[in-house]
Amino acid sequence: MDHSKTIFPFSDHLGMKLVKRAEGKSHFQITIEDHHFNPQKVVHGGVLYSLADTGMGGALYPTLNFKNGEICATIEIKMTYFKAARKGVLDCHTVVVHKGKRVAMIESEIWNDNKLIAKATGSYAIFTPSKT
Repeated sequence: MDHSKTIFPFSDHLGMKLVKRAEGKSHFQITIEDHHFNPQKVVHGGVLYSLADTGMGGALYPTLNFKNGEICATIEIKMTYFKAARKGVLDCHTVVVHKGKRVAMIESEIWNDNKLIAKATGSYAIFTPSKT
C-alpha cells in the first residue's frame, strides 16, 4: 500500500496518515503540531473526533459492495474524552463491530504515548446513491 497518497483534503490538512487498513479495521495517525491545539494548549477535541470519523470510514469502506455502487456516510458519533494530549503521535485504531445491510456500528480508540485518551462509537449509513 502506498502511504504517500492523500486521504482527502480535510484529513490531509490535519496531517492524518493511513498506517494500515484491512476489511473492517483501520489504523490512522496524526503527529501533534501546534496548529492542533485549543487555547488551553492541548489537542482540540475536534481533531480527535475527525481522526475517529476518518478511521471509522476507513474501516468500513473496504467492506462495501463496489459493484453495486455502495457508499457510506456518518449517521452519528459518540465521543468520550479521557485525557488531554499535548505532544507525540495520536494513534486511532478502529474496528467494525457489526455491519448490516443499511447500518454499521463501528468503534475507535485513540491512543497517545500508550495511553487511551479517547473512545468513539459510531453508526454509519450504507447505501447506493440514486442515479438522478
